[in-house]
Amino acid sequence: MGMNLYDTARGEVVPFQPGPKVSMYVCGITPYDATHLGHAFTYLTFDLVVRRLEDLGHEVRMVRNVTDVDDSILAKARDLGIDYQDLAAREMELFHADLAALDLRPASAEPTATGSVDGILDLIGRLEAGGHTYAVEGNTYFDVSTWDGFGSMTGLDEATMLAYAADRGGHPDDPRQRNPLDFVLWQASAEGEPSWDSPFGPGRPGWHIECSTMAMAELGETIDLHGGGDDLTFPHHECEAAQSEAATGVPLARHWMHVGMVAYEGTKMSKSLGNLVFVRNLRRMHDPRAIRLALMAHHYRAGFEWFDYDIDEAVTRLDRLVGAARRPKGPNPAPTLAAVRAALDDDLDTVTARDAIDLLAGGILAGSGEDPTAASGLASAAALLGLRLDATIPESWVRTT
Repeated sequence: MGMNLYDTARGEVVPFQPGPKVSMYVCGITPYDATHLGHAFTYLTFDLVVRRLEDLGHEVRMVRNVTDVDDSILAKARDLGIDYQDLAAREMELFHADLAALDLRPASAEPTATGSVDGILDLIGRLEAGGHTYAVEGNTYFDVSTWDGFGSMTGLDEATMLAYAADRGGHPDDPRQRNPLDFVLWQASAEGEPSWDSPFGPGRPGWHIECSTMAMAELGETIDLHGGGDDLTFPHHECEAAQSEAATGVPLARHWMHVGMVAYEGTKMSKSLGNLVFVRNLRRMHDPRAIRLALMAHHYRAGFEWFDYDIDEAVTRLDRLVGAARRPKGPNPAPTLAAVRAALDDDLDTVTARDAIDLLAGGILAGSGEDPTAASGLASAAALLGLRLDATIPESWVRTT
C-alpha cells in the first residue's frame, strides 16, 4: 500500500515507495514579493503529499529553501532603497503568515542561500576538480559538454531547452559561454551587489548551485522526492540534477514531482501584467479553508485558470462541510475515508477526494443514515485534505494584514 505519483523524469505515474523516513526537498521562494496563488497551489500540493505519507505511517522531513540573494531580489531592493536582506526578512514573514493561514505544514528546515555560501564554494570546488567547470571574466560556469546526462531529467530537445533557458533565467546568448546551455555556478558581483571572497574570485553564487548545496546539506546526496512548480523543470531542476550527480556520482533525487501553473482569467499571472492574485488579499475576505478547497478543485499537474468567482463556490462547499460536521448522525463514513485515501494515492487526485467528502456531507445534511460517527468520520476525511471542520478556527488563520 502506498502512493502512486507522476515522476517527471520517467514521464509516467509510478509507485512512490520510500522507506519509513522520507526526505523531501521543495523549491522555495525568492522573497521579494507577496505569496500568490501559484505559490499556494504548489505548496498545498506538497503539503497533501506530506499529510498522506504521515497517514501511511512515514516520518517526513520536508526542506524548503529560501533564495535570498538573486537578481530579482537585488533589483527590487534597489528600487525600494532598502537592504536586500531586510527585504527578504520582511517578505518571508508575510510568506510564513500566508502559509500558516492556509494550514500548510512548516518546513523541517528552511536553509538560505546566503547561509550556505561555504557549502556552495565546496561543491563548485568538487565540480572544478572533476573537470566540469571553466572561468571567464570572473564567472565560473558548468560545462554541459562534460556531462552526457544533461537533459535526461526533462527529456527535452535542445531547441526547447534553449527556448526555456532564455525565458526562465538562463543566458543562452551570453558570448562568454562555450555552449548556450552552460550555466553560471559563481558570478562576479556588479557594483553595489553583495559579494563573498572565494577561490573563484569575489562574487556571489548562481541560482542552481544554491539548491543542490542546500538539498544535499540537509537531506544527503540522494533524496526521495524533489519538487516545485513545473516552470522549474528547465533550466533549474535539470541543472541541479546534472551538477549534483557530476559532483557525487549518484542521482540527486529518486523522484521528481512538478506542479502546474496558475493563470488568471485566461492570462498568465505575472507581476509585469499586474494580475497576480495574492493570498493575503483573499484571506482578508474569505476563510482560508475555502482557498484550500478552491485550489483542490484542480489536479496538481494540470494547471488552471483562476476566476474571481471560484472562491464563492468553495465558500458554499465549506459551509456545507462545517454544517454537516455539527450534525449528530448520518451515513457510515468508512467508505468516504477509504475513497479519500484512494484518491490521494492515485496521483493526488484532489478533485475526487474533495467530491467524496462533499457527498458524505450531503448525506448527513439530508438526514440519511443513523451512524453516530458520521460527523467525526467526515472531520477525519476532511483532515486528510488539511481541512479542519471545527466550529471555530484559530485567529491566526484569518484576515491578518
